[in-house]
Amino acid sequence: MDREALLLPSPQLQVVREQPGSQAQEGHWSTGLCECHQDLGDSCFALCCLPVYTCKVAWSVGACPCLPLLDCISCVPAASLAMRASVRERYGIQGGVWSDCFYGCCCYPLSWCQISRELKRRAAVYANSPPSSSSSARYIALTSLQGAHLI
Repeated sequence: MDREALLLPSPQLQVVREQPGSQAQEGHWSTGLCECHQDLGDSCFALCCLPVYTCKVAWSVGACPCLPLLDCISCVPAASLAMRASVRERYGIQGGVWSDCFYGCCCYPLSWCQISRELKRRAAVYANSPPSSSSSARYIALTSLQGAHLI
């Protein structure tokens, strides 16, 4: 008897490239501002050491990692506004300067966590989409996230 005939057939495995509901709706953030439970590692990091966390997220966006440290010397957190505006512009997310200002001033840590989750999800969607897919044109590669983990 042939040796291959003796082997049990392996079941077909289906690769899950993306969790259901993880793709952002067009023009919206992929997660809400208060959905920190979706990434507990980042949430704990932000809770324990927010200045280092914001510097790491700024680096992931492609900005100077020390930029968020300027937020502590002004009334309005300029770096937080710049990061939110940059991510919104990059991915076509609705919003404006006033909403960025509100979130940056009133929900500073939550805003940084939301930016981090957005970067991770968009990078994952971009990495898992086939080159011929129409969605690949929508997501811009984040060179600073290639091979790196935010946490």
